[in-house]
Amino acid sequence: MAYKAPVRDLTFILSEVLEIDRYTNQPGFQDVSSELAQQILEEAGKFADEVIAPINNPGDKEGCHWAEGGVVTTPKGWKEAYHQMVEAGWPSLMMDPAYGGQGMPSVIGSAVGQFTAGASAAFSMYPGLTAGAWAGIHANASEELKQKYLPKMSTGEWTGTMNLTEPQCGTDLGMVRTKAVPNGDGSYSITGQKIWISAGEHDFADNIIHTVLARVEGAVPGIKGLSLFVVPKFLVNEDGSLGERNTLECAGLEHKMGIHGNATAVMQYDGAKGWLIGEEGRGMNNMFVVMNEARLGTGLQGLAIGTAAYQAAVEFAKDRLQGRSLTGPKNPEGPADPIIVHPDVRRMLLEAKAFVEGGQAFILWTALQADLEKSEDEAVAQKAKDYMGLLTPVLKAYLTDKGFHAASLAMQVHGGSGYTEHFPASQYLRDARITMIYEGTNGIQALDLVGRKLPAQGGRAIMSWFGEIDAFVSENSGNEAVKPFIDGLADAKKKLQDGTMWMMQNGMANPDNAGAASTDYLNIFGITALAYVWAQMAIAAQKQVDAGSTDPFYTGKLQTGRYFVERILPDAGAHLTKLKTGADVLMTMPADAF
Repeated sequence: MAYKAPVRDLTFILSEVLEIDRYTNQPGFQDVSSELAQQILEEAGKFADEVIAPINNPGDKEGCHWAEGGVVTTPKGWKEAYHQMVEAGWPSLMMDPAYGGQGMPSVIGSAVGQFTAGASAAFSMYPGLTAGAWAGIHANASEELKQKYLPKMSTGEWTGTMNLTEPQCGTDLGMVRTKAVPNGDGSYSITGQKIWISAGEHDFADNIIHTVLARVEGAVPGIKGLSLFVVPKFLVNEDGSLGERNTLECAGLEHKMGIHGNATAVMQYDGAKGWLIGEEGRGMNNMFVVMNEARLGTGLQGLAIGTAAYQAAVEFAKDRLQGRSLTGPKNPEGPADPIIVHPDVRRMLLEAKAFVEGGQAFILWTALQADLEKSEDEAVAQKAKDYMGLLTPVLKAYLTDKGFHAASLAMQVHGGSGYTEHFPASQYLRDARITMIYEGTNGIQALDLVGRKLPAQGGRAIMSWFGEIDAFVSENSGNEAVKPFIDGLADAKKKLQDGTMWMMQNGMANPDNAGAASTDYLNIFGITALAYVWAQMAIAAQKQVDAGSTDPFYTGKLQTGRYFVERILPDAGAHLTKLKTGADVLMTMPADAF
């Protein structure tokens, strides 16, 4: 089965749903048109299909190799594919032109990113981690550091990482022990061990630029004492050439359930030279730029894996002959009917299709907000910034949950074949599982949503979100052709608002109530977000049908959206009911009774 980048789906979202031609007055969009976007997506899709996808499964089987001295070799053909990517200019697509980038909007880059991650989740992590490290340096470092590192990171000639986790601390970064001692010349000596560092060592690039969270000697304990440093694998000379090897190395690789082609490294720093990004004691604030980039990328990755898994399941369901249709043979000349005739197989396929196509639109709608943050209109920029803060935990958690769900459904469609390594379903399921864990587990995302994002600025972001949906519903309430979508969105928003009020009334009085309700609340939020983008897609598709189009693409969108409205939207009610049970059922049982 060959992965096929969903170029038509994402072109439809960019051109007909988001209508990006409306944004030519916004920074970064002046030279961007829907025609250019389509050309970029077609070329990116071709690269993903022809260069990246073929190395995905062999890379999963081979994995990465570690040797004494911390030398890591990636699977056969991966280095060559990465060099092709660099030569074609794909890593620089969204980077700042001031540092060698092409300056394309995030909404274009997020579309291309879905293709790369769908073709190979593990491969996509190398440029993905570089983009995160690049963003942290770009947002917070001195101009000297930016000039030294960003141009070659922009092109992908050098790659980057984020180093947070240590053996004794995962999410609780206040326990970080990695130490930074000033050298007296503006540099610091970094000592400590970091674990689970994706793309921490490999053979793709001449240099790897690590962003490392560490505590300056004598700094206060906890989060407030942390600072962020840029620590290169090779020191960089004044003329930009590579100098001596820094005193850091990969001490080993993790043996993982999935994403075998990505080198997940244990990194040892032994007095390595590093330079401060921003100010001392602002490490977590500065690292949040990197972390938020990674969280959005992880949501995209989980969804893209689900898309690839869905494609494989559709192909299998059309080819696999098993049983007869309940309403009579559909393949009378053959010994059995293809399993796609069976209602339960169709249920699984439509469930996956409704989630992945809704998720594709949610990702691009959110990426557009990242672009609008740069607007010269202060009100537009503030609203977009509020939305990015509010929606990042929802996008990361909900889309990775549903990407894994789609991969699980795809395996079920394959039956026993899916449980073997002869078919791709197993790899997709294994690869998707990590997305629910790293960059902050989905439970942590739910706590972040209810504990930090909802109450921020007195609830300004969520009130703005409710207002936007109300205005959309009001504007489209007379469109009878898409009435189920509009009514469904209005009902989901009502349930989300109900859940929000319950959280405000009960979460403040007892924080355990907020914690116990957080995952169900995030699910209602995710369902509402997908209801919003499905309504937008339905309007765009119906417009083409009304204009006389007989293209099955548009009727297919409406039929898939109908499944979402009729068989997924009702889940919001169940989540609301569970949310309102509070913490008592969870917290009264003593620990030794488990």
